[in-house]
Amino acid sequence: MANVVVVGAQWGDEGKGKIVDWLSERADIVARFQGGHNAGHTIVIDGKVYKLSLLPSGVVRGGKLSVVGNGVVVDPWHLVKEIASLREQGVDISPENLMIAENAALILPLHGELDRARESQNSMAKIGTTGRGIGPCYEDKVGRRAIRVADLADEATLTLRVDRLMVHHDALRAGLGIPPLDRAALLTQLREIAPQVLPYAQPVWKVLNEARRAGKRILFEGAQGALLDIDFGTYPFVTSSNVIAGQAATGVGLGPGAIDFVLGIVKAYTTRVGEGPFPAELHDDDGTRLGERGHEFGTVTGRKRRCGWFDAVLVRQTCATSGVSGIALTKLDVLDGFRTLKICTGYMLDGQPLDYLPTAANLQTRVTPVYEEMEGWSESTAGARSWAELPGAAIKYVRRIEELIQCPVALLSTSPERDDTILVTDPFAD
Repeated sequence: MANVVVVGAQWGDEGKGKIVDWLSERADIVARFQGGHNAGHTIVIDGKVYKLSLLPSGVVRGGKLSVVGNGVVVDPWHLVKEIASLREQGVDISPENLMIAENAALILPLHGELDRARESQNSMAKIGTTGRGIGPCYEDKVGRRAIRVADLADEATLTLRVDRLMVHHDALRAGLGIPPLDRAALLTQLREIAPQVLPYAQPVWKVLNEARRAGKRILFEGAQGALLDIDFGTYPFVTSSNVIAGQAATGVGLGPGAIDFVLGIVKAYTTRVGEGPFPAELHDDDGTRLGERGHEFGTVTGRKRRCGWFDAVLVRQTCATSGVSGIALTKLDVLDGFRTLKICTGYMLDGQPLDYLPTAANLQTRVTPVYEEMEGWSESTAGARSWAELPGAAIKYVRRIEELIQCPVALLSTSPERDDTILVTDPFAD
């Protein structure tokens, strides 16, 4: 049976939540494979809005196993809070339908403190972190001093892990003018949260490999967007993990052969939250209009998103690095009513044409967009569920995007409602 990876192909906020929810009806398992609770998903089901940031989008659908893989960093206090919030909305969550990788690293209060202290004291350009401790936790994971989910079950190991962590963090905190850690308080917090987290802990790699052999369909859910990838994003204004599709296998403990289809989620225009280069950004009435019509505010942070025209250069680049099989184009309806639309088809750098975003940060800030204009449409595309319901100019716009990014459209989303979707290619087809 086909297994599908869903990744954002821009700077995040592309509408992955709705697409994963739409696809989850055909999947048996939905697995998060990277990131933390800094990545928000908004899902609308029968007019009811669910806001998720750590749990897989499939958790709001009955009969699915939701998995938080080892590639995710888990804030256990946020986990418990998010579970409680969803239960209040009538969502059934238990160890029967939610599983957390026992080798996932834990985000601790000290990570958030460090994150926020660094950002506030940074005299250079700010990274734009959410301040939730994601980066510092990944640092500890790579530094081999992180506390993992399984450690909560063993007092002796937990104590050793905390002591090792303190040696490193107290030195950092001293340099930032933060008081040293309270060892006893941290251990007490961990002991208190452990019974609420451990029932969900499982060897995810084993469960998923067995599920794959049994013919179960797995939907791999990424967070953020490929342009925030630690290696291939607009460094240093990136997240702290690999976001591209290759991470799906590593982030849950499956081999790369488990991936059959990569679906890249792409907004019909471009947005970005926080700092960093944005060649096609608009600072005019069109940019304001896109933001207002698209309700462009971050699910997790509430921060206003920067808006711009569709950047085909960047999407073509992310489709290549993630091996995207097809894209899901979202928010086409936001473009309704624009008389003229623009697509960024290339860049100019010091008078020379460029067909990709360069790696060097100083070059990224100096590229200027080359635009191609297209006729807009006055008719509404909102809620369309077939090509026949789309204006001719909208279809031309979609087809031109396919040409420029060198990747076909597999799905077309025309509203936040899950059923307002045009299926072109079934990602789950065997």
